[in-house]
Amino acid sequence: MSLSEAASIGAAGAAPDTGARKALIASTVGYAMDGFDLLMLGFILQAVSAELHLTPGQAGSLVTWTLSGAVAGGIIFGPLSDRVGRVKVLTWTILLFGIFTGLCALAQGYWDLVAYRTIAGLGLGGEFGIGMALVAEAWPPAMRARACSYVGLGWQAGVLAAALATPLLLPILGWRGMFAVGLFPAIVSLIVRRTVGEPEIFVAKARLKRDRSALALLVKDRAVTKVSIGLAILCSVQNFGYYGLMIWLPNYLSGSLGFSLTRSAVWTSVTIIGMGFGIFLFGQLADRIGRRPIFLAFQAGAFVMVLTYSQLASPTALLIGGAIMGIFVNGMLGGYGTLLAELYPTEARATAQNVLFNIGRAVGGLGPLVVGGLASSYGFSAAIALLATIYVVDIAATALLIPERKGAALE
Repeated sequence: MSLSEAASIGAAGAAPDTGARKALIASTVGYAMDGFDLLMLGFILQAVSAELHLTPGQAGSLVTWTLSGAVAGGIIFGPLSDRVGRVKVLTWTILLFGIFTGLCALAQGYWDLVAYRTIAGLGLGGEFGIGMALVAEAWPPAMRARACSYVGLGWQAGVLAAALATPLLLPILGWRGMFAVGLFPAIVSLIVRRTVGEPEIFVAKARLKRDRSALALLVKDRAVTKVSIGLAILCSVQNFGYYGLMIWLPNYLSGSLGFSLTRSAVWTSVTIIGMGFGIFLFGQLADRIGRRPIFLAFQAGAFVMVLTYSQLASPTALLIGGAIMGIFVNGMLGGYGTLLAELYPTEARATAQNVLFNIGRAVGGLGPLVVGGLASSYGFSAAIALLATIYVVDIAATALLIPERKGAALE
């Protein structure tokens, strides 16, 4: 297959083939398991802390260590995927994540749990970017944003499952049993390796000799460096806002507003459902209107709704406001896979997805710590209100640094 043929795969009017659908399912399931694990951790922190005698700072740092591992995983596995293959490396990341999440069930103290969480994070950090690159390369340009948004919906499905299932399963399985469920991805990795093939555009490009490393291609000239800086800002705001809200939201509802654990889970679930709808809506609109205008609209909506949510007090208002806030705050996740795929060539696509998004995760890992610190000093309502200001930075970065590539063939 020639490069011109590979680039024209899935022309605007083409329908996705069986391979494209398998790639989407594999990437979505992998990302769903990541989402389940991370929010589950928020729900079981109290039980883990009680048995292992963790301080509040140690308990909160488990999320930070997981995200730190994810940053390292993105840097390691993104370039590796660009060199040896999307499917092969995606399998490795899912397997690594599953095994070390399961090993958390055997933890006897803070430091061995930190080690397991950090190594599991390596796999988590690799999965997102590789899965997004795989889907973006396999699906037609006219449906690319929708397909990538479906991968983002996998995360929301996993998060929603954690919010609904953890309060029910935790009393039965205990926190160790909840971590043991994390071994399931190891089975999924074997299925992925046997059933999903490499995208044709990657196979065609892989035959060419490279002049530069994949990482060097992210800053190869002034124009590309400008785009990379812009995307690093967008990914940082996305992750900081998401983790800053979601890790503390159950605690905010129960501690500050007096909600029971079950009621907090239901209200959090409604916010998560709103996030899922937002991701779906983002993909639909981005394919029809364009990437930049929809990012700007959602960023403005996030600023308004986070600020509004911080002022709500009645249960009904929090329920409705949380759903609307979720649409804008996490709906943008539906656009990053497409944006990153279209702005970088095939030989650096997974690297761009993983490195830039995981730079955002590194910044996002500070979200729970910053929100927690602000809440200690000023209260949760004030902390959430201050969180809204980051979306002003997001709007400026999109307007000044990000070009539009709607409908473009991948390079």
